[in-house]
Order: sequence, then C-alpha cells, then structure tokens
Amino acid sequence: MAQISQLSKIRVPLGNQEIELQQIDHAEGGMSLLRIRIRENRRFTIFDIDPATAQQWATAMQIWADSQKQAA
Repeated sequence: MAQISQLSKIRVPLGNQEIELQQIDHAEGGMSLLRIRIRENRRFTIFDIDPATAQQWATAMQIWADSQKQAA
C-alpha cells in the first residue's frame, strides 16, 4: 500500500481546472513519485513521474514563465 502526501492544490483561473501535486511513497521501499492530478469537471488526468522527469518538466515550465515576464 502506498502513502500519499498532499503537496499543493492549484485552481487554474481560465478553464477552472484543479491541479493537485502529491508525493507517492510505496510501502515496499520503492522510489517516491510525484503524482500530478488534473481535474476538469468530471474528468481526471493523472501522471506519476520520477524525480528526473519532474526536474525536466519544472525547468521547462520555469523557462516559459520567465519568458512571459520579459514579454509583458
């Protein structure tokens, strides 16, 4: 059985999606994963990603966010 820890919950103003970030720790001693749950009305999209993938995703998002600040 896995232990799930809530990290963050974000409401997207356009489209009203809800994004939840959770840490998943497997009882068997496996690696921790980051769970990303995106809720759009009744539909859920769930990603369980490893630390390296989370780092790549975070870097890409930070580069994009920084570029939007400069454009404004």
